Amino acid sequence: MILLGFDVEEFDLPFEYGKSIPFDEQLEISTRGTQTILNLLKQKNVKATFFCTANYAINRPEIIGLIMTDGHEIASHGYYHSEFEAEHLLQSKLALEEVSGTPVTGFRMARMMPVDEAEIAKAGYEYNSSLNPTWLPGRYNNLKKPRTWFYDRNVLQIPASVSSSLRFPLFWLSFHNLPMLLLKRMSEGAYKKDGYLNLYFHPWEFTDLHDKERFGIPGYVAKNSGEPLTERLSNFIDWAKAKGYPFARTTDFCSTIKNKYKEAVVLPLWAAK
Repeated sequence: MILLGFDVEEFDLPFEYGKSIPFDEQLEISTRGTQTILNLLKQKNVKATFFCTANYAINRPEIIGLIMTDGHEIASHGYYHSEFEAEHLLQSKLALEEVSGTPVTGFRMARMMPVDEAEIAKAGYEYNSSLNPTWLPGRYNNLKKPRTWFYDRNVLQIPASVSSSLRFPLFWLSFHNLPMLLLKRMSEGAYKKDGYLNLYFHPWEFTDLHDKERFGIPGYVAKNSGEPLTERLSNFIDWAKAKGYPFARTTDFCSTIKNKYKEAVVLPLWAAK
């Protein structure tokens, strides 16, 4: 199955490039992108998971309501996007459950940064999708970690998908920059090898990011942002459906793993599938 995940957060990316935009505008840009995504998913009859910061959810509860009404999953993306303390793990879970009115069982760390797995388990999460098992210069090097799902402290770890060879990341930036034919070919190889794809995006990508003066975002990030990215994802969904690849929420994937591999919870630390 294919797991589409969208990290719904306050749009603070410009801060990394020396720019600053008001908080209300951060929320507006993320909200506009989220609405575009919801419209696309409804059109394609696809369910997905929205990893939300509590900060966003508290300020835009109506969007959380729309996500739930459409049958998608709410998971945690921390309390704030650019600030993290261990206690935020439980605090964000509780805040999101209050806003959404549903249990929150999944977590993804902002920017896929390392997080204490013992704290994840302590906060009561069933799964964590915070690992990109590749090398991203200046960000992380996870080439020695498992490329597919595994258990750590009884929490199911679901790494982001990478190509079947060389571990090329099949993440949001790939959808901006790779030719679609190549992206589909690598995705097909990973799907056949792993049995699933775990892909992640951000709502702000589905808005136009080319205003260099306002956002300071480099060209490889702004490329194909907004409507072109919506069209690319739409094309990818059509291709995947034609291949017979089903789409699912991450929590549904977790249930499948637990039901099929009940003994997995006793596997040793870092045991891969």
